[in-house]
Amino acid sequence: MTISDKDRQLLSLLSENARLPTAMLARKLGLSRTTVQSRIERLERDGVIAGYGIRLSDDFEQGLVKAHVLITLAPKALARVTQELHALQQVRTLHSVSGSFDLIAIIAAPSISALDLIIDRIGEIDGVERTLSSVVLSTRISR
Repeated sequence: MTISDKDRQLLSLLSENARLPTAMLARKLGLSRTTVQSRIERLERDGVIAGYGIRLSDDFEQGLVKAHVLITLAPKALARVTQELHALQQVRTLHSVSGSFDLIAIIAAPSISALDLIIDRIGEIDGVERTLSSVVLSTRISR
């Protein structure tokens, strides 16, 4: 699938604010409104744009305590553990990784005590052999 520079610029604008009106996107890109609408429809149809979501405000995000939880699994436990982690709302993202750990979960909670409880809950999941947690002190770059 070929993506032009204008498509990349459009994707960048939409990632900053997916609610920008098509007319505003067109002005910023120097294209007609119908061209921008056609590009968006093509990007959706081709699966480049898989959906739209919300980005929480910095003020709200700063009130949350976040951690990276590195997880070592028992053999053949990936599907079961992934399903249980998916059910935990505090798990923001889950990555399969190479190295001495199998997964990295990014979690967020309203307090240290709530974070501690969710980390304990992750450790109790059948198939999780070991965890190692790092609390995020600050975020230097977020895109």
